[in-house]
Amino acid sequence: MSITITSNVIDISPAIRERIESRFEKLNRRQVALISPHVIIQKEGQNYLVEATAGVPNDTLFAQAEDENLYAAIKELGQRLERQLNRYADKPLAQRTQTPQPITESEGEEAE
Repeated sequence: MSITITSNVIDISPAIRERIESRFEKLNRRQVALISPHVIIQKEGQNYLVEATAGVPNDTLFAQAEDENLYAAIKELGQRLERQLNRYADKPLAQRTQTPQPITESEGEEAE
């Protein structure tokens, strides 16, 4: 998977690239194809702001995290993306997507 990483404030070192790629590898466990993931690293005051977008079939995931430590921000970003991806992958299994079962008269009488 090819991840685009951009930053205007720091140079992207091999260690930073490896950390981001390892977080995205964990996302591949859900076996949902990530389309053109893009990570942006910015600095606001003393904190690093890390944003990521990744396309999935018929949707787009977006997350951002902020922390004084860049690696902590990358970890939090990965966790947020993982929660979104879990929701996306489990959506067909959710209760709200199932059709409700009609109540028969015999069941309705027992409830009274």
